[in-house]
Amino acid sequence: MTSQITVDKADKAPEPVPVPAPAKGLRGHPWLTLFAVAIGVMMVALDGTIVAIANPAIQKDLGATFAEVQWITNGYFLALAVALITAGKLGDRFGHRQTFLVGVVGFAAASGAIGLSDSIALVVTFRVLQGLFGALLMPAALGLLRATFPAEKLNMAIGIWGMVIGASTAGGPILGGLLVQHVSWQSVFFINVPVGIIALVLGVVILKDHRAENAPKSFDIVGIVLLSAAMFCLVWALIKAPEWGWGSGMTWTFIGISVASFALFAVWESKVKEPLIPLALFRSVPLSAGVVLMVLMAIAFMGGLFFVTFYLQNVHGMSPVDSGLHLLPLTGMMIIGSPLAGAMITKMGPRIPLAGGMLCTAIAMYGMSTLEAGTGSGLMSIWFALLGLGLAPVMVGATEVIVGNAPMELSGVAGGLQQAAMQIGGSLGTAVLGAVMASKVDSDLPDNWAEAKLPPLSEAQLDKAAEAVQVGVAPVPPKAPPSIADQITSVAHDTFMSGMGMACLVATGVAVVAIFVAFLTKRGDNAEAGAGVGHI
Repeated sequence: MTSQITVDKADKAPEPVPVPAPAKGLRGHPWLTLFAVAIGVMMVALDGTIVAIANPAIQKDLGATFAEVQWITNGYFLALAVALITAGKLGDRFGHRQTFLVGVVGFAAASGAIGLSDSIALVVTFRVLQGLFGALLMPAALGLLRATFPAEKLNMAIGIWGMVIGASTAGGPILGGLLVQHVSWQSVFFINVPVGIIALVLGVVILKDHRAENAPKSFDIVGIVLLSAAMFCLVWALIKAPEWGWGSGMTWTFIGISVASFALFAVWESKVKEPLIPLALFRSVPLSAGVVLMVLMAIAFMGGLFFVTFYLQNVHGMSPVDSGLHLLPLTGMMIIGSPLAGAMITKMGPRIPLAGGMLCTAIAMYGMSTLEAGTGSGLMSIWFALLGLGLAPVMVGATEVIVGNAPMELSGVAGGLQQAAMQIGGSLGTAVLGAVMASKVDSDLPDNWAEAKLPPLSEAQLDKAAEAVQVGVAPVPPKAPPSIADQITSVAHDTFMSGMGMACLVATGVAVVAIFVAFLTKRGDNAEAGAGVGHI
């Protein structure tokens, strides 16, 4: 690995990249490259959350069951998580420009196909294809930024890239609510077609291919199969654990298969000539710390945010659009904080900004654990804004640490690692914190129900009530008197808040652990191997 890094540094010739002729003046321009890839990345990030708002309309229009509708989201994230690292390798092998453009075209086409679908089976199928093409697009975008920007400007570029992802993710519910309310659920998907066309045109005109001279020349098919099996079984177990139960044999069977596949993958990678992920990559403590940090950040952020949407809509009774607007302090601080974090990390290195970001995240999650059913918008906004301020440097810094500490010829794989860490962390956060919430609700609801002197429930009725309370819904019978309905609502919301508080405290603990991991990071050793390497 040392020799590879030396080659990369040597490849950085002291002479500047030739200035293109006027007719080709747009191609390869760093900031225009950032603009072009941001359009494509925006589609993928937006679709991670925008569809949640459309799910009820899809369920009603297509006559789908709740379990089928869940797979509209689960199928997308499962395909994305499984394919990211392999997709990054494809970019390293064939060029990130080509991979990005294929991803854009496929994502937009799959989106249009979903809008034309007349059955839930077709919607889920094309959502899986969306995830696969999104996996091509995301690591390629990072690889293009790494190859185009000089080291001193890379953090700022990644900061803006992170800002686009954060803003798109948080803005999804707002845009989705407006489209579903005023147009149709199909418009949530059709909107990706013109955006994809714009991204394609910009990509063809602006993007320039960059490849390291020692880029991979072959494929590790066995490694791809083993890693894909390991990722699939892990994410599948996390998705199904709430339904099967954490003590279920099925859950642990898939986790066991995942662990065995990861172990076989590690053994194989140590023997094959051109591995999918050279294990020597993880000898870099900063890179490994960056991957762990990304997982921990996603657990705290995605897991905590999952319950906040139920809190705003089911406890406070907000519409999807209103709940999205209440999250604007979080979005706004990510938009403001990401470029600032990039500049700060460039000036002082990643350790202090990353540790400070996770400290802000820990404080914000602790503050969210103190929220009550009647908490006003002002106090909520403070914690949401602090969370956005904490996430910004972590999104930027951990990405730079992972990508910048990898050799240039593995920039796509490094981008895939970064995105896969985020997807796994998000799945872990939702599953683990969901289990914490369920356990707390199951524990507290019977006593709270009895203390309120409400009519006793059978065990089956109590289980059904607990399922409703876990998402903040009061299980009020249709013909219940107003006084009883108010009591049930009060008990349900108080019990939900105790569960959400416990989940946020666990997220706080995860964020505190991440503070110490942040001190193991450092500026990328290979970031300077970027702009100017192997222009094609």
